[in-house]
Amino acid sequence: MLAQLEGGVEEEERTTDKKTKRSEGGVKGFLGHYQEWGDERHVSKALGDLIFPTLEDSLESEGMIRDISQELTDPQYWNSGSLQSENPPGSIVRITSRGSFFDARYVATSFAAFSSAALGFQGLSQEEAPSSRPAKKQQPRPPRTGEGPATASQLEDLVLNFDAAAGVAPHQLRSFIRISRGLFAPGLHLNMFPLGNLGHTIGARLQEGRQYLDSDPDILFARYGTGEQEWTLVGSVGHFAALQESPDFGEESFVSDGKLQRGKTGRTINEFLQWMGAVGFIDLPQHPGFSVIPLAVYRQIPRPTSTAVATTA
Repeated sequence: MLAQLEGGVEEEERTTDKKTKRSEGGVKGFLGHYQEWGDERHVSKALGDLIFPTLEDSLESEGMIRDISQELTDPQYWNSGSLQSENPPGSIVRITSRGSFFDARYVATSFAAFSSAALGFQGLSQEEAPSSRPAKKQQPRPPRTGEGPATASQLEDLVLNFDAAAGVAPHQLRSFIRISRGLFAPGLHLNMFPLGNLGHTIGARLQEGRQYLDSDPDILFARYGTGEQEWTLVGSVGHFAALQESPDFGEESFVSDGKLQRGKTGRTINEFLQWMGAVGFIDLPQHPGFSVIPLAVYRQIPRPTSTAVATTA
């Protein structure tokens, strides 16, 4: 933040005082005497956090970026074809809109925490065995179908078994996690809704290690919550979702002249994946939504409109 306000963060500063005297004796009795004095200041700045604001200013000056935030609030803009024709894939856009984050890993860890707390409360309500009796060694219970240890690779296996609490049972939590990781690949997603609840969505997958709000999921959601708030997304248009009819595949979709065609097979399977994306079952935008390859995601810092003055009676 300081780098963006001050044009870089000062890492080193050096000040040097300089004073020079010089006398010269020339021909015919000419004598020269000179004095120089002054100081030099050298400042070294780190510009890493200034890279994107500099890029954004350069894109503005070159006319290479369009802010389409206002246009996206008009349903006609989405459905008339103007969105696709004015912003073809590869176009750099800036969008400010209501949006929210989603991460299947956070869903899993939250539900795992719920199951752990439920087990803890159930343990508090159980009576302790009399000390005169030897403690009965508890035999490990074999896992139920579809259940595994907390260290298993599937996110839903983080949920422990507990007696149904608050109308919630373990199998329901595991089902929610399976849906989450099935529709959204584990990782941080930003979904933006310029038209509110009309279903027109802009999706951006925030790649880890690229400093897009880089943090552990539980810390990230503790800071920003799961609800909607206003975000600004800058990036290039990835692709627009197309309307897809129900697939009808036969042998001719894979074979020509009695031979399996690799290119034709790949295209057929891709069409099936597009249909799955159209109905919402894989991580692809749904018509008329589109995806954005993010360059940056940020929130505007609101400036105070007035200063409150405390008074005492």
